[in-house]
Amino acid sequence: MSTLFVVATPIGNLEDMTFRAVRTLGEVEALACEDTRTTRAIFERYQIPSPKSIFSYHDHNEERAGQRILALLRGGASVALCSDGGYPGISDPGYRIVSASIEAGFRVEVLPGAGAVATALVASGLPTSSYTFKGFPPRKSGPIRRFLEMEREMPHTLVFFESPYRIGKFLASAREVLGNRRAAVCIEMTKKFEAAHRGFLQDLAEQFREARVRGEITVVIAGNSPKFAKPEEEETRGLVDEQEDEQEEDEQEE
Repeated sequence: MSTLFVVATPIGNLEDMTFRAVRTLGEVEALACEDTRTTRAIFERYQIPSPKSIFSYHDHNEERAGQRILALLRGGASVALCSDGGYPGISDPGYRIVSASIEAGFRVEVLPGAGAVATALVASGLPTSSYTFKGFPPRKSGPIRRFLEMEREMPHTLVFFESPYRIGKFLASAREVLGNRRAAVCIEMTKKFEAAHRGFLQDLAEQFREARVRGEITVVIAGNSPKFAKPEEEETRGLVDEQEDEQEEDEQEE
């Protein structure tokens, strides 16, 4: 039976490729991928024989490339779908062709693998039993606030993607709307310069306010629970202590 194989690929470290994915990519008749250059690196690393047909499937040609995939499936071919990293359909093209293939009666098989959401969620040290992935937040302040306000009272852990150019602004907005919760800023997961910065939103917002950050960022924020929020009186006490320390320094200088 014709099958659309949705293949999760490494999000940075090519060693995260699975045996099953390598075998499948070597067996399909056609490959649709977000960027053919990125996926070719996997084929070269694992010496996978190239399928008969390789073509791009991305945001700008999704309709046309989707029709090509469906035509291949109708003709009896099996097709693999890859994004530049992680799962196709998770903040990457893929959802529409998966839905269309199911509706047309074709078999869809998902091959699991690396993903930034699960990796950062576990690395954050925050609860994993219930979480919501929110993707990329809006760019402007007003829409960001409304975006966050929908989750303010929810108890589940929140996971976001964010640009390195907007991370400081987003953390400050999250602190203002959600309160001073525990959070983690995970940068370049699985890659050479991987880093996870953990703490309260107030401190993280200050840390990244003007920091120059490179790479892909996943932000994990605790749900609405007193267990993962810093009491307001504790924050106030800390602010008073800082002011008293500054006053003592000024008096000593005089």
